Amino acid sequence: MDTLSSSYLPKYTQSFLLKIQKNYSFTTFHEPLKKPISNTSDIFKFKKINRKTQTTPDNNNNNRTRKPNPLLTTLFKSIDDFTLGSLDKFPLPPSVDPKNVLSGNYAPVENELPPTACEVAEGSIPICLNGAYLRNGPNPQFSPRGPYHLFDGDGMIQMIRISNGEATFCRRYIKTYKYMMERDLGYPIIPSFLSSFNGVMASLARVAVTAARVITGEFTPAVNGYGTSNISVAVIAGKLYALGESDLPYEIKVTADGDLVTLGRCDFGGGGVAAGEEFLGMTAHPKVDPDTGEAFAFRYHVVAPHLTFFRIDSEGRKQADVAIRGVKTATVVHDFAVTENYAVFNEGKMVITPAEILRGRRPVRVDGGKIPRIGVIEKYARDESGMWWVDAPGLNISHAVNAWEEDGGDTVVMVVTNYTTVEMVLDRLDMGQTTLEEIRINTKTKKIRRRPLSDRVLDLAVINPAFVGKKNRYDGQIYSD
Repeated sequence: MDTLSSSYLPKYTQSFLLKIQKNYSFTTFHEPLKKPISNTSDIFKFKKINRKTQTTPDNNNNNRTRKPNPLLTTLFKSIDDFTLGSLDKFPLPPSVDPKNVLSGNYAPVENELPPTACEVAEGSIPICLNGAYLRNGPNPQFSPRGPYHLFDGDGMIQMIRISNGEATFCRRYIKTYKYMMERDLGYPIIPSFLSSFNGVMASLARVAVTAARVITGEFTPAVNGYGTSNISVAVIAGKLYALGESDLPYEIKVTADGDLVTLGRCDFGGGGVAAGEEFLGMTAHPKVDPDTGEAFAFRYHVVAPHLTFFRIDSEGRKQADVAIRGVKTATVVHDFAVTENYAVFNEGKMVITPAEILRGRRPVRVDGGKIPRIGVIEKYARDESGMWWVDAPGLNISHAVNAWEEDGGDTVVMVVTNYTTVEMVLDRLDMGQTTLEEIRINTKTKKIRRRPLSDRVLDLAVINPAFVGKKNRYDGQIYSD
């Protein structure tokens, strides 16, 4: 049993006593996945990330920022309160109304929970079963007073650690720069691209006060990032990370007693970045080659190049960027797939238009006139010159389950979950539908064939990581009737 992740699922809301039923299966993963779990009594201390200092796992040099001015902090808080009380448009749309969003299974848990022994309700846990299950997802540190989207919450990992026939349950926030800064202030200040821009006046006020916080040094996103790390967890070069695509990953560690600690924000050495660009974020769904240990990843940008592909070697060092300038508009690319020789991207209908903020609307929107495409590039390409694209109407990939090659590499087979109602994703997530389909890409004729694999609403697949980029038979997904 090893570290797995599934995001945006309902919260665990049980009391301190969690009961484990005798219902498990055995899977053998390759050795590197065992490294992030400590089997010793090592004591890990939090490396605090705050407005003054950022500490990363691979660079212990301090990044200094200006000390916030208490008078300015009070002024900015007054502007926030005025915006919430007088400028926001009410009633709030259901998609950003916290009373609607944070209800039922999606109601947040109020506190962290230290490692707590679980009662085995039936049977026994085999002594040979040793590992941890981690689930990452959004959980707001503070009760929202204004607009709030389901994806806005701070990253919280809920974990079951199994060792020597016993189990413990633990939940901890990822101690991101955002989390620590807002915890010290006592209230949230970082605006959300999905919910904060609610009417022209409220949008302009939030842009102005955020800019003032950056200028005065209260908020330093260029140095420390601003993400929530609330999407997934991944093992990269033998280390465990919490990820969110708006920021760099945060390294975390599972301790021997079943606790979870945040070690710091990591840029993997920051190498290979083109002149004029910065490495400030990456996908929350990197693909780790089970044979080489390399992690393949990407990031998307508001400014050109709108998509950048790169890899992290087996020692945890970032390699050179490959700028994909064939993507002409800022597009939300959430996931991708890799095979033995290729990486496959989907450029869908969800785009980023910053000018929408000036109209009082969120910058992330669905472009109804855009035709989705699939792009194929060699996995070790040094530039995009050999990349090719093919139109794929109606294809807006939510997640890539896996991909592999057949016919001696002439065919790439990709299994994905596709948003059939992409227009619903932002405003009515509860009505959004994702279907499982197979895409066969002929690398010679540059044509694709698609077929549905199920009529159920499916998503958030997990496969045995030993089969990433290889033909697999099984995956686990959640479904909705």
